[in-house]
Amino acid sequence: MNIMDSLNDALRTIITFVPKLAAFLLILLIGWLIAKGLRKLVDVVLTRLRFDRAMERGGIQRAMEGSKYDPKDLVSAVVYYAVLLLALQVAFGVFGPNAVSDLLTAIVSWLPQLAIAIIIVVVAAAIAGVVADLTSSVLGRFTWSRFVARLAQVFIIALGVIAALNQMGIATTVTMPVLIAVLATVGGVLVVGLGGGMVRPMQQRWERWLGLAESELPAARSEMQAYQRGREDALRASQPAEEPHTEPTEYGRT
Repeated sequence: MNIMDSLNDALRTIITFVPKLAAFLLILLIGWLIAKGLRKLVDVVLTRLRFDRAMERGGIQRAMEGSKYDPKDLVSAVVYYAVLLLALQVAFGVFGPNAVSDLLTAIVSWLPQLAIAIIIVVVAAAIAGVVADLTSSVLGRFTWSRFVARLAQVFIIALGVIAALNQMGIATTVTMPVLIAVLATVGGVLVVGLGGGMVRPMQQRWERWLGLAESELPAARSEMQAYQRGREDALRASQPAEEPHTEPTEYGRT
């Protein structure tokens, strides 16, 4: 009797488990197809948007030369595995509350922060590329222009990476003080440079500009007076000449 009850329980468990397993596999299959399609779609869209070119200007492409992924493939892979994680979460939910489902739920809830972090890095890389180009163009005549442009580019990308790590909650006890220290250092350099070391050069430049303006002021004043005299002469010449007034004479008067 006990053996029959055990067999019935096992059979009942199998009967209830098989549909759940089928639903689990079906959800995984659908999720895999969706993830694969979205991966190709993201790859095409990023190719149309010339994403690799923007990352190359920002220095990200150069930093990932030793990796088997380029920035476009990395973003596509993130989208692919994110959709797979969503599919796994839904699929394991078929079996009811379980530890794997709880773990996947925690990971999926972290995905938006990962997406925001990727956007931060992409935007920082784009800004770094623009700043590097502008710096090279403005300081192109100097031999150290490339070094300054490269330094500004690396600095902006580093700020973006630190902000991205802080957004994801990774090593916030390290990244946040580093970010604050970097910003404080930049602020201190600007304060010292603009408020201290740049005072004397700017004062000399202002004195030179004012001296130049003072030396050119008499010449400008004489040119203005000559212009006014010429204008008065032109107005006087344009007026019609008055005929001399003659009194009428009476004929026959002796």
